[in-house]
Amino acid sequence: MIITRDSTAAHLAAQPGVQRVPTPKAELFQLKRFVPVTLAAELIALIDADRRPSTIADDNGDAYFRTSETCDLAADLPAVARMEALLTALCGIDPAFGEPLQGQRYAEGQEFKPHTDYFVPGGRDFHTYCANSGNRTWTFMVYLNDVAAGGATRFKLLDKTFQPEAGKLLCWNNRLADGAVNPATLHHGMKVRKGVKYVITKWYRERPWQG
Repeated sequence: MIITRDSTAAHLAAQPGVQRVPTPKAELFQLKRFVPVTLAAELIALIDADRRPSTIADDNGDAYFRTSETCDLAADLPAVARMEALLTALCGIDPAFGEPLQGQRYAEGQEFKPHTDYFVPGGRDFHTYCANSGNRTWTFMVYLNDVAAGGATRFKLLDKTFQPEAGKLLCWNNRLADGAVNPATLHHGMKVRKGVKYVITKWYRERPWQG
């Protein structure tokens, strides 16, 4: 089934503590202290145990475009199951539409240059990544720890920058009201200047996830 009407924004706005970021250009929300300290520590340990160099879908020739490390998190792990349950309760999106949970680790000097989470329609790898489940709809990203310096997430076209803060969630709709992709969701995982940054990311699709 394809979602034809996205009510996620209204659902999020009704949740205690959720703040909509004031901008007419995108549906963007934040929620502080979303993930408990103990759960964050468990997820960080999982990321450290199974991380690998991050990649990008459409290789643009810039070897330094994304320099972080990535970890795919198995759904049957207790900490992952608890994280998934928190996200489902918060967003109200059927879990069937969700990609597997992913973790990222940014050491000093590492970043993810300005990018969007959706796959560009007509792009070289669009069919490869979107044929079965459609494009990405919502992004949910959680900072798992405080960072000594740097590591902010900057939405240049929205003139908004968010500093890492342990347990804080950011989420946004990658689409416009008519279902087209929203270029204003371009964001930059800025360089970590001191310390290490750990992040959890969850993406949802237009159709149930089929891998």
